Amino acid sequence: MANHKSAEKRARQNERRRERNRQARSRIRSLEKDFHTAVQTGKPEEGQERLRVVEGALRRAAAKGLVPKRRASRRVSRMAKQLNKAASPK
Repeated sequence: MANHKSAEKRARQNERRRERNRQARSRIRSLEKDFHTAVQTGKPEEGQERLRVVEGALRRAAAKGLVPKRRASRRVSRMAKQLNKAASPK
């Protein structure tokens, strides 16, 4: 437990940031799940819109340091690849 005034403030700040980061990560996971659902149900137009939304969320999270930039790029790349594979004629 914090004993100094500055340490108490730091603990409050850390708790607020932890909660904000947790919500942001949860939102990204939900958006990715929505994207995968759209692609698997055979709706490439909807999947493309979902990809645009999840890419924006991932890029913002990476810019803020919530996730590493390379991880965000890798996830976006894999989702785009999956969307292109689902949208291509078989």
